[in-house]
Amino acid sequence: MPLEYLHTMVRVKDLDASIAFYKLLGMVERRRNESEGGRFTLVFMCPPDQQDGHNDVELTYNWDGDDGLPSDSRHFGHLAYTCDNIYDLCQHLMDNGVTINRPPRDGHMAFVRSPDNISIELLQKGDALPAQEPWASMENTGHW
Repeated sequence: MPLEYLHTMVRVKDLDASIAFYKLLGMVERRRNESEGGRFTLVFMCPPDQQDGHNDVELTYNWDGDDGLPSDSRHFGHLAYTCDNIYDLCQHLMDNGVTINRPPRDGHMAFVRSPDNISIELLQKGDALPAQEPWASMENTGHW
């Protein structure tokens, strides 16, 4: 039986803060489902040129809170995205208050965390960029 990847779901505590974070990554809201009976909202975010439903992050927000949401989601693993210029994206994220947990010292890979503590891996598309300051000497912050 062949399988086809659809999406990744993450539970979020603050839907607006989470949407804003994924928008900083350049993603757009593809669709939204609200369930009055189930008391939850699902928001599907994706890169703007990949709106076929096969690259979504489903943000699941429970209206009555989510005490079961862990404070450290490392057991989840991470989401990974490529970008055209890892230095520009990391600078954009920093300028908007996002901590770069693992800076792109190698011009190839960085890690950040969403407002819900989801680890996000950012990878330079193609070959690594030449080492560049301030990234080359920037220390790790926290964990990813």
